[in-house]
Amino acid sequence: MEKMKLEHRKQQLLPFHSFLGRMFRYGLLSTSLVAFSIGLGMAGYHFFAGLSWLDSFYNACMILTGMGPVSVLTAPAAKLFSSFYALYSGIAFLSITAIVVAPLAHRVLHILHLEQEESE
Repeated sequence: MEKMKLEHRKQQLLPFHSFLGRMFRYGLLSTSLVAFSIGLGMAGYHFFAGLSWLDSFYNACMILTGMGPVSVLTAPAAKLFSSFYALYSGIAFLSITAIVVAPLAHRVLHILHLEQEESE
């Protein structure tokens, strides 16, 4: 698999079908990070808070998307896990969003740069 490298500003614009392939690869990477993050949250809520797998999934998804916790946690270990998972989730959400947006933003900026060079 080729490296996830973007073209330099002096290079030609990537053909559209290649750009779609790039978007697919970045989307696959972000999807795998979301799956990992949800799995991490599910395991933590299941083992530290004693929630069922379904409730653990529900809580992990709600925290990861920034909606907040659903279940009331009483055990100190569960509260600590939930706190650290919430901090992780905030960083993960922003990072995953950046991964999805990066190729699209790069393409738009590349087009604008090429148009600027042509007008000069």
